[in-house]
Amino acid sequence: MQVEITREYIEQVEEAIARQDKGFILSTMADMHPADVITVLYELDTNESKYVMDLLPPEVGAEILSDLDYDIRSDFLSYFTSAEIARYINLMDSDDAVDILNEESVQVREEVIGLLENEEKASYILDLLRYEEDCAGGLMAKELIKVNQNWRVRQCIEEIRRQAEDVERIYTVYVVDNRDVLVGRVSVKALLLSRDDKLVKDISNPDVISIESFRDENEVVSVMRKYDLEAIPVVNVQGRLLGRITIDDVVDVMQEQAELSRQLMTGITENVEEDDSVFRISRSRLPWLIIGMVGGLLAAQFMGLFEADIAVLPAVALFVPLITATGGNVGIQSSSIIIQTLSSNAVIFENFAQRILKLVMVALLNALIISALVFAFTYLFRQELRLAIVVSAALFSVVMVASLMGTVTPMILDKFGINPAVAAGPFITTANDLLGLAIYFGIAHLLYNL
Repeated sequence: MQVEITREYIEQVEEAIARQDKGFILSTMADMHPADVITVLYELDTNESKYVMDLLPPEVGAEILSDLDYDIRSDFLSYFTSAEIARYINLMDSDDAVDILNEESVQVREEVIGLLENEEKASYILDLLRYEEDCAGGLMAKELIKVNQNWRVRQCIEEIRRQAEDVERIYTVYVVDNRDVLVGRVSVKALLLSRDDKLVKDISNPDVISIESFRDENEVVSVMRKYDLEAIPVVNVQGRLLGRITIDDVVDVMQEQAELSRQLMTGITENVEEDDSVFRISRSRLPWLIIGMVGGLLAAQFMGLFEADIAVLPAVALFVPLITATGGNVGIQSSSIIIQTLSSNAVIFENFAQRILKLVMVALLNALIISALVFAFTYLFRQELRLAIVVSAALFSVVMVASLMGTVTPMILDKFGINPAVAAGPFITTANDLLGLAIYFGIAHLLYNL
């Protein structure tokens, strides 16, 4: 029975839990996707969610725990015994199991591992626990299909049937030598179409892309994106096959990267969620707000230098917001493109002169169009030729300078090992405000002989 998740259905579930109506819960959730069950659980309190989880099949519960947000999952699992957690861990891929166990205390972690019925799973988990979470070893799962290059096709197919019981998705079959060194890959189709007595090494493809276990997760994302891979094998420094990373794990990393970049570019310096404490959220936002405030104070002080000029020609002050807003917007646009390129690990410093020339041409075209529109608008409505020239000339200069600032600053920071996303947002906006005001009042001072 297909159920639509509405406020009315959530209330029905709450009532069913209150009267312990197991039949209603099981009948309505029997065909429900685990992701939809999670949506329901988010609307319930912890005790109610625990009651629902206890009713669902362990396989469904394992998938739900794997997909829960880690900050919610950690609190939720505090209501489970070590034996209950072990029941779900037994049914998970090793990488998901390790993610969960890393969120638990050492005592709970050891108790759960000791209670695992699957000894091979326990061995996999112990092996993965030694890796940092943000490296290839921390992302990989030990479950995969591998065959020896010296085996016959018949033996390979038997081995695939045996190993496939523990592997949810078979993307490819990896080929190793007698020392477990990765030497190639072979498709299931090639195995099925080959003679039973043929050697694997005769039908395998030695062209296999792998990544070392110590590589950073950003490198994993870059390689899989570049070669459009659904899975990538992980090897140690000797080339021995350790595990594989699948696309679903990489998508999670990409989402985290996008969220972090978004927060940094908007001036949020910590990874925060909506349900975090007021103090934590405030602390994450304050640093760049303070920098923006300091920039504003500096801009006010800078404008004070031209107080006499503004008194003589008040119309000059009317266009200050236009100058600062345009400079900030242009700077953010330029920096966003560069940061996106840097985040994909593209070699941005190759053909540097060509890139700068292209930047100048784009900035020049934008500056000409914007300054021409502003000149026409100012002259049409103010009927002052010199004022129109001052505003349009200043805007032209500001667009050129802001484009250069927004492009060069992230590249320089990246060269020095500083996260370029931090330089965007408030920092570039504030810098462009000061430069824009200097250019604007400088041109006005010269043309009006103030």
